[in-house]
Amino acid sequence: MKIKYILLVGIISMLVYSCGDNDTGLIVDPNFDHAAQSVKDNDSLVVFFKNHFYDTSDDTVKPMQDGETPLSEDPNLKTQNVTETLNGNDIDFKLYAYVKEEGTSSKGNPTVVDSVLVNYSGRIILNTETIATSDFDNNTNLWFVLGSGVINGWTYGMPNFKGGTNVTQTDGPITFENGGKGVLFIPSGLAYANRGTGGIGPNAILMFYVEMNDIVVDTDGDLDGIPSILEDLDGDGKPWNDDTDGNGQPNYTDADDDGDLILTRNEDTVMVDGNPLNDFSDPDNPTLPDYLNPQIRKSKEE
Repeated sequence: MKIKYILLVGIISMLVYSCGDNDTGLIVDPNFDHAAQSVKDNDSLVVFFKNHFYDTSDDTVKPMQDGETPLSEDPNLKTQNVTETLNGNDIDFKLYAYVKEEGTSSKGNPTVVDSVLVNYSGRIILNTETIATSDFDNNTNLWFVLGSGVINGWTYGMPNFKGGTNVTQTDGPITFENGGKGVLFIPSGLAYANRGTGGIGPNAILMFYVEMNDIVVDTDGDLDGIPSILEDLDGDGKPWNDDTDGNGQPNYTDADDDGDLILTRNEDTVMVDGNPLNDFSDPDNPTLPDYLNPQIRKSKEE
């Protein structure tokens, strides 16, 4: 299982996907007004939802037709309020997820830092009336680690879905059924903002058809013995802003969280149960686990 995770993280770090958060080399205006763009994007999406409906016969978003329910009135369209920091400022966004099917997996919904196996296709919303006629990217049965190398719209949007059931036959293609299915509508600030990428221009609003096939529950991205989501120390739902040793690497991707040169997974010296969360050795800081306490440098490998 550890080898699987190492390969997964390695592959994702090497490959460049269209739904990844990639630097394209475009000149980015540091004074760009992301707050104003967020309002503009949401105004466009509100009108777009009035002008389109979800056709359940072929699972696509189409221009309004008589007798259909616009997305703006469809109860399957969920709104999420998201705050992200751009250019040093906290910006409020609205992210939308159309959940046709939540999915039936007993594993539940992924967290914002779990690994997910998905099918997807992405298109650009050109204006309030028009969707691009071709995909800018699509893939089947591809693993992603939310919160690492994917756009923020995916990180926050994919937890709306659960996985399905693996029904792969011997020597057959990987196949799932009853997984989550729907559409993510992502404002530009939760995608590629004012920099764009590849064939996606600056300030583009994106739409992804998505299917959730499977997840890795309690993904441990840095293999330190602590699920990534439990490294959200301040409990704000954003593990990427928790950095105990201040080295610029958040705890959930840092194998030595307190920077004491003892790997977190080896600071399991009290209970010795594979869980560094419950090991406390400092009488002066009895509630601070050893793996976050640089004053405690004990290793189970010593």
